[in-house]
Parts: sequence; structure tokens; C-alpha cells
Amino acid sequence: MDFSKDERAKLADLFDELGPDAPTLCDGWLTHDLAAHLWIRETDPLAAPGLLAKQLANLTERRMDETKRRWDYPTLVERIRRGPAPFSMFAFPVVDEEANTAEYFVHHEDVRRANGRGPRELASEVEDWFWRRLKLLGRALFRSAGMGVVLERTDEQPDSFRVNSGNPIVTVVGRPSEITLYSFGRRNAADVRLIGEQHALDELGRTDFGL
Repeated sequence: MDFSKDERAKLADLFDELGPDAPTLCDGWLTHDLAAHLWIRETDPLAAPGLLAKQLANLTERRMDETKRRWDYPTLVERIRRGPAPFSMFAFPVVDEEANTAEYFVHHEDVRRANGRGPRELASEVEDWFWRRLKLLGRALFRSAGMGVVLERTDEQPDSFRVNSGNPIVTVVGRPSEITLYSFGRRNAADVRLIGEQHALDELGRTDFGL
């Protein structure tokens, strides 16, 4: 599946269109910041610890600042468009699909939706990929939830499964891609519907999601 490559190209086009100072859904980041994040994620192993541990986030921020000083915005965007360098593990097709499909989709939507663009219709095989991914990672994504959580897809292949035990239960309803956005913390931007008791919905709304 070439969805990650398509999302990379479309995001680079959108970066070019909007320029370096457009908003994103990433708290405190403009488009230039997000572009720097994507670059160092694939090419800068010194920044990796800060991507994995919040306690080391300052390290990643310093590497992002260095990247923005090293290359101007158009050059940085063009480097992202070209894809990972040959020495990067992300250059391997299997790694690209597994590690970049959700990454580039979510960050593409971070820019699109922060700039007034709504949900898209994705191909059925893409939605199926996201659903399989949710089944694989759903328990980890929602591990902090203090109640039962059920995910329910509502597109061409209706299905549901439980990712967290407990009561009461909240059901997150939507297309797999939109549930993915929700599970990655884009709650206000994701096109999903939540079903459950109000106190459980409120508690889920205060919960930090993510890997």
C-alpha cells in the first residue's frame, strides 16, 4: 500500500501552499515546526529519545530548532517530499508502511483541519488498514482510560471490538481513519460519535491517549 507515500506528497504540497507560519493541531507548533519534526524523526537519531519520552522533549525541541536554522522552510519541505535518506530505517518499504502510514495521515490532518479543511473519503483498503492497526494497538492507545472502551466502525465493513475493560462503557463510533485521529489525541477534530453515560464521556475527555 502506497498510502504513506501519497500522504507525504500531499502534506508537502500543503506545506508549500500554506507557508511556514500556518497553524496546526499540534499544540504550539506552526507548519515550520511540524516540518522540522517530520525531518528529524526520519533522519536524526540524536532526537529519537525526545520523541519517545516526554521527559526528554527538550532535546527534540533543540534539534528541531537547529533543523529550522540549518535549512529554510522551502528546502526543508522539499527534503521531506523526497522521502527518508537511504541510511534511514524508514527507507525500507515495510518500515515505511508500518511506521509512516498513521504518522503522515495524522500530521496531514493536523494541518488540513487546523486550516478549515474537513474529513476526507479514503479508499476502502486504507480504512481496512487503519482498522487492523486499531485492533493491534487499541489496547495500548486507550490503556489510560478509566472505563470500558469499544471501537465501532460505521463504513462499508461494520464491526466493533473492545479495547479496554471496565464499566461504564464508552463506544467510539466512526470510520477507522477518524477513530485513529481520535485515539491519537485529536478529539475535537475527529469525526466520531461517542456513546455512553455523561460522566464517563467527561472522564474520557480528560484522558491522555497515545502510545
